[in-house]
Amino acid sequence: PLENQAAIPIVGDDHVDFEFGTGVLKVTPAHDKADFEIGQRHQLEVIDVLHPNGVLNDLAGKDLAGLDRFEGRKRAIAILKEQEVLEKEEPHSNNVGYSERADVPIEPRLSEQWFLKYPKVEESKAVVASGEMKFYPERWAKVYEHWMENIQDWCISRQLWWGHRIPVWYHQETGEVYCGLEAPDDRMNRTDTTDRTYQSSESYKSPWLQDPDVLDTWFSSWLWPFATMGWPEETATLKKFYPTTDLVTAPDILFFWVARMIMAGYEWMGELPFHNVYFTGIIRDKQGRKMSKSLGNSPDPLDLIAKYGADALRFGIMRSAPLGLDLKFDESSIEEGRNFANKLWNACRYRLMQGGEVATGDGALTADNVSVFALDIAAKLDQLSLDLEAAYQEYSFSQITGLLYDFFWGNYCDRFLEAAKSDFAADADPARKAGTLRVMDSVIRRLLIHLHPFMPHVTEELWRTLGYGADGTFLMQQPLATTLVLARIDPALLAEAQTQAAAVYDSASRVRNLKTLCDLASNRTADFILKPAGPWVAAVSETLRLLAQCGRLKVDPDFKPGKGMAGTLTPCGEIFLLLGGLVDVEGVRARLTQERGKAAEEITKAEAKLGSETFTARAPAEVVEEHRTRLKDSTARVAQLTELLENLT
Repeated sequence: PLENQAAIPIVGDDHVDFEFGTGVLKVTPAHDKADFEIGQRHQLEVIDVLHPNGVLNDLAGKDLAGLDRFEGRKRAIAILKEQEVLEKEEPHSNNVGYSERADVPIEPRLSEQWFLKYPKVEESKAVVASGEMKFYPERWAKVYEHWMENIQDWCISRQLWWGHRIPVWYHQETGEVYCGLEAPDDRMNRTDTTDRTYQSSESYKSPWLQDPDVLDTWFSSWLWPFATMGWPEETATLKKFYPTTDLVTAPDILFFWVARMIMAGYEWMGELPFHNVYFTGIIRDKQGRKMSKSLGNSPDPLDLIAKYGADALRFGIMRSAPLGLDLKFDESSIEEGRNFANKLWNACRYRLMQGGEVATGDGALTADNVSVFALDIAAKLDQLSLDLEAAYQEYSFSQITGLLYDFFWGNYCDRFLEAAKSDFAADADPARKAGTLRVMDSVIRRLLIHLHPFMPHVTEELWRTLGYGADGTFLMQQPLATTLVLARIDPALLAEAQTQAAAVYDSASRVRNLKTLCDLASNRTADFILKPAGPWVAAVSETLRLLAQCGRLKVDPDFKPGKGMAGTLTPCGEIFLLLGGLVDVEGVRARLTQERGKAAEEITKAEAKLGSETFTARAPAEVVEEHRTRLKDSTARVAQLTELLENLT
């Protein structure tokens, strides 16, 4: 200002970017954190031109004093223009923080605050670096390490109305400062007054005045692992649950909460507070925005529960949330969770429809009167248990739900239950039926246990309905299975059973594809002839017929195909479809030839793209992978159509 002009010192500092603007930086040590640090390095005078409410004070000069900060900036520019000293103006983007409540720019300002020097920093760094405490995903350990190596003192005071008051007292006469939960004067009682003084019942006015600031909310939160269980007393609960096993939290509070809890644990308990930290992803909307009330882009979970069910919401979210990655919310995932719950309910109801007492035990199965398909699903159940254990070790919950979904929907319902229908026919062997039901009971029992953490309501209800909880035990009390269902089965016998079951499932899929190619997908009366690959095929031919959804399936080792047939090679042998008057053979041949031509064109296009170094180097990885998948699928399609045309007689 003209009435208070002063020489401005010029200093050199590494913080200045010579490529930005004029290459000279105006430094205001009282109004910017970086400027304050520059001022500290060069012993610059600290001049605060702002009142606490953002109004300019007398140090700003007579032309600016009393103006709001925004008006003051405009007036300052006007003064520079009036004095004809404004050289030029250049626009640039500036990253300014905004108040979430007031929606105005946050003004940095130097103020007196309470700071805490972090305790046990080295111990807290070492526990993660050594692997004694593990982070999931592991990449957050590097972020944690970087922050701990560049840690700064913690500002713990806040100028808010609500919170834990700073436990510091000031003597109004002597200036003495005292730290404690109560003022040192024993005669006073604490009663709220407008001037924040404390009086006794005899109207004694204490000379001690408590600091008006409150503690940062994280200051109480960092004590959570032990302060919630009776600390500082060594209670039984504290001994039992400290340290705990797992902490589940979001990565955006890694520094606010997790790191501070670790340091607090070492400082006041002498050891780490937990052994594992699982960082969840953040659920975002389809535009990638974080869901919030202010944006109005977050669905109400209660509405989703009313529409789909609590288990559907829980399972759908868990299945679509990869480890440590953010998730774009899609209501269709919740719908899939509901469909899965319905499928589970109907599968259990189908078991009850077959009659017989439900086997509620969890003993190992034997191979007596059990089909190869029953042995196969039991073996897959054992493998599921092993895969789930490995996924739990990695805290990969989306992988766990994916494994459960694929096992139940694909292997159990789409394959095993369809194959088991031949064991429930009116003329089926009673012993075989009993063996199949025994396997079903064992599989359902363990499946409910595996699903319970993700779908607690429907699984608990089914546990009771099926009779597994007849002794009064709840499903939530059941430990995960640790023994194998097929522990007593000869490995060679089991391997042979799984090979045969896989052959039947694959053959049935190929037969259905053959029907589709011949425009007979919905025809369940079409007849087939099977030239078996071995004597074992006869025993599973009826199951193959059911899975292939065809009319009759005749097994003939000596069959020689003739005209009016379409065939395909399967693991069970050569299978021929008797076209007869069902379709126009020449029309089918022409259509298949046309489809093969289209598939061949896709191969040519994909090979041209992948053969270009420019494309593979510049295109996004997912686009390159898409073309590789397209090449693989088209090549398989051509091979399939060629085989079908060769067998079309």
